[in-house]
Order: sequence, then C-alpha cells, then structure tokens
Amino acid sequence: MSAHPPRVGVVVITRDRRERVLDTLHRLTRLPERPPVVVVDNGSTDGTAEAVRRRFPQVRLVSPGRNLGAVGRTHGAAVLSTPYVAFSDDDSWWEPGALSRAADLLDAHPRLALIAASTRVGADGLPDPINDALSTSPLGRDADLPGPAVLGFLACAAVVRRSAFLDVGGFHPVLHFGAEEALLALDLDARRWGLAHCPDVVALHHPDTGPRPGREARVRRNVVLTAWMRRPLRHAVGQTARLLADSLRDAEARAALRGAARRLPAALAHRRRLPPRVERRVRLVESAA
Repeated sequence: MSAHPPRVGVVVITRDRRERVLDTLHRLTRLPERPPVVVVDNGSTDGTAEAVRRRFPQVRLVSPGRNLGAVGRTHGAAVLSTPYVAFSDDDSWWEPGALSRAADLLDAHPRLALIAASTRVGADGLPDPINDALSTSPLGRDADLPGPAVLGFLACAAVVRRSAFLDVGGFHPVLHFGAEEALLALDLDARRWGLAHCPDVVALHHPDTGPRPGREARVRRNVVLTAWMRRPLRHAVGQTARLLADSLRDAEARAALRGAARRLPAALAHRRRLPPRVERRVRLVESAA
C-alpha cells in the first residue's frame, strides 16, 4: 500500500442498473491508483445497493432514497476527502494511469478546476466525436492551462478540483439530468476557474446502444432553463420561442416545453447573469458551432 494519500476519488451514480454498475466497480477498484470510490444509488429498486455492499465492501455507498439526478455527483464529491474527484457513470470508467495523469495536471495548474478528458467508446475504443470538438475549441489555450480552454465536457469523462466544484454548488438541482454540464461550466468560468481539454487523460465509455426514452426532451428542456438562469433575456426568450415553434409539430419538443414550464419558477429564482467576459466566450463557442 502506498504511503501517500490518494489524490483522486471516483464518484459513480447509478439507478436500476445493478449488473452494469457492478462491472464498472470491478474495473474501478482494480485501477493502479486504487482510488477511493463512492457510489450514489439514485433510488434503485433492483437490489443495487445490497449488491454493492456485498460485492464491494471497500466502496462507500450513499443512498439518498430518491433519484437526485446529476446532483448525486455533488453528494458523492461532498463525502470524499480527496482534493480531486473523477466522475463515472455506471457504464464508464477510467483508463489505467488516467487518474494519476489528471492529478499531476491539477497539481501543476492551480487555476485548473476541470479536466475534460478524451472519451473512447465501446469495446473497440473508438473516439467519441466530442473529442474533436474539444480539441478545436475556439477559446484557444490560456497560458496557465494544460490544454485548450473549453466550456463543455461529458460528465462521465471529467475530473474536477473538489473545492472549486463544491464552491459553485456542483450540478444544479433544477436541471436534474440532461445537458447538465453546461451550467456547471458557465459557473466555474464565471468564478475565473479554468476548464481544459486534456487528451492524455482517457475515460472509457460503454453505453447501451438501445433507445433512451425522454433524453432529447430533457436536454432541450435544460438548454432553455440554462438560458433563463444565466443568459441575457433576449437569448432566453429566443430559445423558448424556438422550442415553442418546434412543439407545434414535435412530441419531444412538447415534452421539453412542458418540463421547462414546470421548472421555470425555480430556474428564475436562481437567475444570475454571466459576467460580460463569460458571455462573450459563450457566444464565440456558439458561433463556431
């Protein structure tokens, strides 16, 4: 056993995917870094919690008793004591050595709050298309960051500085799930924390290939809610108008509009305009896209 305390812990969120999370834990607990692992069970009813306790007693289990969505990651990070936290979903894990590389980068770059890793998908390890988008970020590269500055990432392929992540509140409960990463990126940038794509840090993702009912509606809902929470009024109204127009002919858009309407009062209660500097950066990314 190493005499040095671990620098990176891993938070896994799961719900009703017992066999998938057990496979992921088998991989995470065998990483050479031996990271402490926290599983947040978002209200599973398939015996996930019992199976994790039985098969992986060294893993810390957090059972809030309900589905917290992405906020489960925040709860997991709060119970860790490591300075850095890597996120995994129940179908993703980290390449051996990736967590050590991430910790070295975070040690060496004190303004760096979030590493957007490279993601390899499936048994063949094919690059996720997001890798190219991150590596060609129009924000360029700041001198004090180890890679291209970004305002986007995949949560299951991110390593954060725990103090910065918790300081901005982690993932926001208004959004629950679906494109929840965007608001966190904006809030970190607004506090002048750095987010960078570091291709040498690699996450492995083996998602189910089947349909994901409701995902498109959740993503579109959260795009609108994020606009109301942080963007100029004109932008938020425009996003809502586009969703309203699409809802006249598209069932997913109608579901997104209903969801946005239900959550809008809570979103407005947390409205906080981005600093002009960050708004300009967001527009640059949107223009490039």
